[in-house]
Amino acid sequence: MRMSFTVAVAGATGYAGGELLRLLLAHPDFAIGALTAHSNVGDTLGQHHPHLLSLANQVLLDTTVDNLAGHDVIALALPHGASGSIAAELAVASPNSILIDLGADHRLESADDWCNFYGGEYQGAWVYGMPELLVGSAKQRENIPGATRIAVPGCNVTAVTLALAPGLAAGVIEPADLVAVLACGLSGAGKAAKAHLMASEILGAASPYAVGGVHRHIPEIEQNLLKAGGADVTISFTPTLVPMSRGILATCTAKLTPGATAAQVRDAWQHAYDGEPFVRLLPEGQWPSTAATLGANTALIQVAVDERAGRVVAIGAIDNLVKGTAGAAVQSLNLALGLDETTGLTTIGVAP
Repeated sequence: MRMSFTVAVAGATGYAGGELLRLLLAHPDFAIGALTAHSNVGDTLGQHHPHLLSLANQVLLDTTVDNLAGHDVIALALPHGASGSIAAELAVASPNSILIDLGADHRLESADDWCNFYGGEYQGAWVYGMPELLVGSAKQRENIPGATRIAVPGCNVTAVTLALAPGLAAGVIEPADLVAVLACGLSGAGKAAKAHLMASEILGAASPYAVGGVHRHIPEIEQNLLKAGGADVTISFTPTLVPMSRGILATCTAKLTPGATAAQVRDAWQHAYDGEPFVRLLPEGQWPSTAATLGANTALIQVAVDERAGRVVAIGAIDNLVKGTAGAAVQSLNLALGLDETTGLTTIGVAP
């Protein structure tokens, strides 16, 4: 008989919370408990996520410690700065619960980075929920089993990290002068009503944002690439909003290490992701598309060498709400609880 773990979701009406619920509903070992919100307290979930039919009549509670405590897992799908304080209270009120933060509050290991890019009180780093992250000669997967505090990576961070880390680990690309330009679906910007996210503004347009080294995901990317083996990492990171609801296509380039060959470059990525259930290095000549990742916990990667420029081009595609957020949360929870890592997750996308 399978064991069932109860999961409460704070911030259930947002995109991340809704996607987490979609995945949890398909998971054989999780039972959904309390769903909480802030401004939507008293509404039914169906008013905000009508696609989640089996939960449509569940009433949204206030995001309080009393409503969240007592569950086996408490997922915090809250804006940055909101998870830290309630997590501290839950640690006292519900000491046996696993807390998993889908926001940014517990990703960064440097208090200075938090202060410089986010501001407010630094809440400390939790176990990082990217199993495939290269950490020296090992992977982050080894650090997740038994974890009771898990920080889910940023979606842009996931795309760039998975695209570039193998080259740094193998020493075939230089850690300085990394460049990443991303095409990002609008769901990554959240559900808040903002003028620049209106259909009249975004349809038929591509718009860069957080340009010039100010995007909050930059220190997290650097943190990951340093762990993978890149000393003195510097990266120019430019995201661009494009008129699609989901998906990230990260085009990353790096200086080829002198003497490294195209064969060695491909071998580095092949070695890093051989046997990984959710990261796929595509056959040579086939390029990643966000369409192939929609709804799936998949990262599709391709790498090539631009001989004339002396640079490696690494391209990664993910669904920002699945592999970039909710899928990473479920994958990490599976590991933390001793379940098969792939339980409740699919690599089958929705196309066209």
